[in-house]
Amino acid sequence: MIDFDNAHIEEFAALLAVAREGTFVAAGRALERHASIVSKRIAALELRLGVRLIERTTRRVRLTETGSQLVDKLRVASSLIQDAEQAASRDASELRGNLRIALPTAMGRQWVAPLLPEFLKRYPALQVEVNYSERYIDLVAEGYDAAVRIGVLRDSRLVARKLADHQRILCASPAYLAQYGVPTCPADLTQHNCLAFQGFASYPAWHLSNGTQTESVLARGSLRSNDNSALLEAARAGVGILGAGEWLMATDLAAGTLLRVLPDWAFDVDGGIYLVRPSAQFTPARTTAFIDWIREQFRSNMPWGRAAPGAD
Repeated sequence: MIDFDNAHIEEFAALLAVAREGTFVAAGRALERHASIVSKRIAALELRLGVRLIERTTRRVRLTETGSQLVDKLRVASSLIQDAEQAASRDASELRGNLRIALPTAMGRQWVAPLLPEFLKRYPALQVEVNYSERYIDLVAEGYDAAVRIGVLRDSRLVARKLADHQRILCASPAYLAQYGVPTCPADLTQHNCLAFQGFASYPAWHLSNGTQTESVLARGSLRSNDNSALLEAARAGVGILGAGEWLMATDLAAGTLLRVLPDWAFDVDGGIYLVRPSAQFTPARTTAFIDWIREQFRSNMPWGRAAPGAD
């Protein structure tokens, strides 16, 4: 395998120019170099390869058989490089190719998955791969174009755009509250069945704030899980009090199947929902299209909180 440094490229360019133009002078004019520089570059190429590529006379130059064969192969290589550059340019500007996105499991399935068919119909030349997972996905190492993240962002390599504000709140079913009573302060939660999400950074503690005070309680109960949807089903069934994001419980709150518990209190963590991507530079058109589309969805289809335009 040849290591193509700048000198090698300049030598090949000189040979191709002489083959195309017919003389060192014309080749130098085409390359914006003096004819003597073109001649020296070809001489250096011949010395490096150990073969004569051009027969020189006082009136003209002629490619040797070996020189002609090399020029043919260099032309093929040049065409392949141009094709690669054009393909890369199309990839950056045209809405085609593969788009890999990562979504939190529960949020992705509940709110984004039902809307994705519209995105696919809008951009039929795209092939979209969606990973639904609660685990942290390294976008750079694992080759993802974008991801939705909830809460505190820790990866400084990523470019983030805030999609929406939201809170983590407490809810329970009317049946549960009718049977076991309504908590009036965070300390009362110790007497209740708390449904705990193991994905919280503070698990099993719930750090709650009312804007002026912060209190912590241990979430103890009959069910704990790393799956928000399972906890939501238990809360709907009257099993206990659920602490989770508004996005998870918004539909039930609107329908009255869940009621807000301690409405003046919420979890004291950043509840932002973000769209993150590896870099702001040279973003492919497919990624930009997804960013614009998902921002549009959060402005019009998410019934909690307030959309946040953000900025790169």
